[in-house]
Order: sequence, then structure tokens, then C-alpha cells
Amino acid sequence: MNVQAASAQGVVADDGIAPGELLMDVRNVSLSFGGVKAVTDISFDVRKGEIRAIIGPNGAGKTSMLNVINGFYTPQKGTIVFRGRERRSMKPHHAVRQGIARTFQNVALFRGMSTLDNIMAGRSVLMKRNIFWQMLWHGPALAEEIEHRKKVEEIIDFLEIEHIRRTPVGKLPYGLQKRVELGRALAMEPSLLLLDEPMAGMNLEEKEDMSRFIIDVNRQRGTTIALIEHDMGVVMDLSDRVVVLDYGKKIADGTPDAVKSDRQVIDAYLGVAH
Repeated sequence: MNVQAASAQGVVADDGIAPGELLMDVRNVSLSFGGVKAVTDISFDVRKGEIRAIIGPNGAGKTSMLNVINGFYTPQKGTIVFRGRERRSMKPHHAVRQGIARTFQNVALFRGMSTLDNIMAGRSVLMKRNIFWQMLWHGPALAEEIEHRKKVEEIIDFLEIEHIRRTPVGKLPYGLQKRVELGRALAMEPSLLLLDEPMAGMNLEEKEDMSRFIIDVNRQRGTTIALIEHDMGVVMDLSDRVVVLDYGKKIADGTPDAVKSDRQVIDAYLGVAH
């Protein structure tokens, strides 16, 4: 497993959490919209350095769970402990500042802006100079801008998108747009990267490319990843552990091999009556 390999190297992150140790703990989270229960009493954890998959049939509550972690929704019950800090509610920009970044099922980019500028937008949460200095674009603000652009260029090289760095993202094919969105999330330097169906709408070649970059983000950059994905082949190949939701409830949690042979999981995906 990726976690074990990282632990063997004795790597300890800046947050003091060693690979393999608990990074996030979701405790008995329940979320409802009126009388509709999106998730019910869900508990699972994410360990530093792993790729953690959240799977389930359509309507299982996967994206709702991601939105709770990311601060878009506030659960009626339960708490989340992230990097040792317990919370029940937060705003998305607070989640980013704590070290949680995400991509979306439907690409959410500034279509008229270039690849470089879209990724640069992800650095805004890390900029320390106020709006006055940024307007002057001189002295400390200029030095900070240059430093952030270096980081963005590194991400562009890492994702092999140098040839589209100046291209407006609205003119790019879908697979490259998804890669740019990944780059913007990486620009935030997250401890935990949430990927909401990163392979959705892709052809086989695009899926292979995205799978390779996800593995590289995890292994080379040391980023912990939690992802939602419907392609079971991708999930089984990429993930260290898998949690399975069905009708808003957790029905399985374990290694890919254990999960894919679980009777409840098989029934859920085959549509067997409960």
C-alpha cells in the first residue's frame, strides 16, 4: 500500500502527522434536506498518504458526504476531526485554509481565462499581501506574485500541460479541462485532496492519463486523496481502502479486494431489492 511505503521511509509531514496515521475521522455524520435523508450515521476515516475511495450507486450520498467534508453542507448530527481539530460546521474557504481542496463532478473553471490563470487562482488563498499591495503590483506584492507563479509553472510541468498554458480553458477538450481543474486544486497545496468523479465523461485514454496523475500526486507529492468514482476498475486499481454507501448508509469498508467480494456491495450494484 502507498501508506505503508511512505511509512517505511519515515516521512513526517509539516502538520506532524506521519504517513499511515489518522488525518481525518468522520464520526456518525447525518445530513437531511427536509424529510430526505442524504446520509445517515456515517463513520469512516482517512489516513495520511492513502488513496481512499468513496463508492456506491447513484443517489447513495457520496457527493453529499464530500460536501460535508468540504464545508458546503452542515450536518445535523456528527462531527469531523481533521488534523486533530474537531468541527461540525465550517465554510468552504475555511476548509481550504485548513488544507482541504477539491475538484467537482462538473468542471468548475473560469472558461475565459487561460490554463495558467485558472491554476494561479488556486494560489489566492496562500497570498499574504492585501488588496492594496496587489493593486500596486510592486515591491513585496510583486515578489510574492513571482514566487506563486513559479509554483504554478511547476504544477503545469507536473501535469504535462505546458502546451496549453496560455489557452483559454473554454477552448480545451474535456479531458484537459479536468486536468486543469486538478492543477488548480493542487495549487492550494492541500493536505487532503477531494476528487468528485475525476474520470466522469472521459474516454479510455483520458482515464489512463488521469489515473497516472492521481497516483503521481499521491506518491510524488505526498498528497492524501479521497475520491468518488463510478469506474470500479479505476477504484480497484487506485485505492488503498474503499468505503461503500447505499441509500445514504455505509454498507462496507475495507480493502478493494474485501469490498468487491462483499455480498451487500454486490447486491447494491446489481440492484437487488433490500
